[in-house]
Amino acid sequence: MNKEQIENTLRDYNWMINEIKRQRELLEDAGTKLVAQSGFESTLPKAQGETGDPVAQEVVRRDKTHKWITRLEKKVLYIQQKLSVIENERERAVLECLLDGMSMVAISRHMGLSRRHIYNIKERVVQRMEMNG
Repeated sequence: MNKEQIENTLRDYNWMINEIKRQRELLEDAGTKLVAQSGFESTLPKAQGETGDPVAQEVVRRDKTHKWITRLEKKVLYIQQKLSVIENERERAVLECLLDGMSMVAISRHMGLSRRHIYNIKERVVQRMEMNG
């Protein structure tokens, strides 16, 4: 990952974790709530632009969702594998706050340091992760 990708992943880490969890729960149900159309309705012509098989369309949607979740998982795993390169206590504290979804302002208030100082610490964290990537 490059610097910008690492920064974006750190910023989005918390919601990515939550979304991965949510989507995994939904995908575990894959297919259990899908029922193919049958009977007289299945023989009627479809409206213009309407797809023929709603079950097939749902399979396609879930496949796309699975691919998206896989991309999120790769980003999250990258960050998780780089946690050990952050040994400085302040850097680790800022990193943990970022992973918990805190904003830079909230981290600044929490740690009693200026936003500029927190930003500089975050930059060092990103730099270490990038160098050890």
